[in-house]
Amino acid sequence: MRCPDCQYNGTRVVDSRPVDDNKEIRRRRECESCGFRFTTFEKIEETPLIVVKKDGSREEFSREKVLRGLIRACEKRPVALETLEGIVLTIEKDLRRIGNSEVRSEDVGEKVMDLLAHEDEVAYVRFASVYRQFKDINVFISELKELLHRQTDIKK
Repeated sequence: MRCPDCQYNGTRVVDSRPVDDNKEIRRRRECESCGFRFTTFEKIEETPLIVVKKDGSREEFSREKVLRGLIRACEKRPVALETLEGIVLTIEKDLRRIGNSEVRSEDVGEKVMDLLAHEDEVAYVRFASVYRQFKDINVFISELKELLHRQTDIKK
C-alpha cells in the first residue's frame, strides 16, 4: 500500500477491525518511511444485482430506492428506521442467496410486501396500493380481505 503523504510503497497495519456487519475490514496503517497514519477499508467485491423491470429495462438493485419506498409507506407510522433498514438488508440477502444475477422487479416488490405486512398493516396497504396500482375500490377491498385472511392464519 502506497503512503498518501510521501508515496513510499511500504506500510504496516497498526489496527484492524470489522465494520458494517462484518462485511468490511477497517485497517489503520502507518507508513514505514514517514510515520504518516491513515485508514483503509477492505470489502468483498460483489457481483451487481440487476433488476429487470416490467418494461424489460434493467437497472442495478438500489438499497436506497427500496428504503425510500418503505419510508414513504411508513410515514407517520410507529416503525423504526432500523427496522426498515433490516427489511432492505433481508431482501438483498434473499435475492443474492438465490444465486441469479438478475431478478424481476415483481419479485423485489413481493418480498417488500411480505416483510412489510408482518411489520405494519397500514404501511403494507400503502405500499401495496402504489406497487399494485389499484384500479378501483374493489381491487383495494380484495387486497384488504387477503391481508385479514393472512392475519387470521397467523393467529391460529
